[in-house]
Amino acid sequence: MSEGGELLNIDYGVGGVTTEMRPRQEGDDLHSDTMILNLGPAHPATHGTVRIVAELSGEKILNADVEVGYLHRGFEKMCETVTYNQVMPYADRLNYVSPIINNVGWCLTVEKLLGIEVPKRAQYVRVVMSELSRVCDHLTCLGASAMELGAFTVMLYMMQAREYLWELIEEVTGARLTISYGRVGGLKDDLPADFHEKMKSAFRGIRKHLENCDRLLTRNRIFIDRMCDVAPLTCEQVMQYGITGPLGRASGFDYDVRRDFPYSSYEDFEFEVPLGEKGDNYDRFLVRFQELFQSLRICEQAMEQMPKGDISVEDPRIVLSPKDEVYNSIDGMINHFEMVIFGVKPPKGDVYIPVEGGNGELGFYTVSDGTGRPYKVHVRAPSFIHMGAVREMLIGQTIADVVPTFGMVNMIGGECDR
Repeated sequence: MSEGGELLNIDYGVGGVTTEMRPRQEGDDLHSDTMILNLGPAHPATHGTVRIVAELSGEKILNADVEVGYLHRGFEKMCETVTYNQVMPYADRLNYVSPIINNVGWCLTVEKLLGIEVPKRAQYVRVVMSELSRVCDHLTCLGASAMELGAFTVMLYMMQAREYLWELIEEVTGARLTISYGRVGGLKDDLPADFHEKMKSAFRGIRKHLENCDRLLTRNRIFIDRMCDVAPLTCEQVMQYGITGPLGRASGFDYDVRRDFPYSSYEDFEFEVPLGEKGDNYDRFLVRFQELFQSLRICEQAMEQMPKGDISVEDPRIVLSPKDEVYNSIDGMINHFEMVIFGVKPPKGDVYIPVEGGNGELGFYTVSDGTGRPYKVHVRAPSFIHMGAVREMLIGQTIADVVPTFGMVNMIGGECDR
């Protein structure tokens, strides 16, 4: 307050939040003056890539400014400097928790430009690996969120369940996390001969751990009190914000790319799309939890119906020649050289292809100028879009609700890179 007693406008210079303060008057409670609190980017729950500048009245959040600009890798511009297949490691790192789905989405986009369709076996393998990747994503989200609320045992169960899948994924791709498994026109490798049996064994362990988590957590009084009626969004709100995936379905938005716009033979499989009612954090947790079982169900159907055949198209202009041809024939060596140096060359055009990512609709818009490198790439990354609704979710909640709400959004920093 100035000497004359007039009001002061105090600009804290962070996140554009300006708080107008007034002198304390008789009858005011202790929290009549608001306080600005920074959460992140150094806060361990914000992944080092997000800052939330919250305006508080006591414990209540009156306003929040959400800033995501702490990751600068330039995914879209990097993609425009390499060949189409060389985008694969970059796509891995968009959502490093479920990278195979990113690979599949990118491959489908380029294949649409080329006007080709991969063999049926390759489509089924893509489905299996994508759903395993989705389960890993959901287990990471739910396990970390449970730990942040004190349910450390649940986190250990879910991390062990995820470990079963990472071992399976490593058997197929040779890597656990950033796997670069996709290839334009097909896949890097086929499934190992004993993959089905190992998958069955892994699923038995996963279901056992999920049953334990269900008993420990989903009807736990403390967990329910911390999650129910916290940060709700209506179906209309999620549609206005463009929210998809588990976050949107928790509010009753009945949309799933796998069902509504099938790709890679998803139309061949039976599965349900879990929906919430209130759109609060508890619904978000339950929707993801139920989706785990649906993904396991899809994998089991795909393995039972797995067709025989090739895992790549037979076109030397799109797929690398086999190594024995490269080493033993001049034609194979020349093709290998040209493919590595110049890459696949789709005709001129543009295309947008969506897939159902771990967090919602993941889409790639790509423009081809007829060369071996994309002319323009834009990604519809669900985390980037969902972060736009975090302010709406936090206003009116308490400071203790920030971390569980942020956890249920499941923001992946790589998708917020711009």
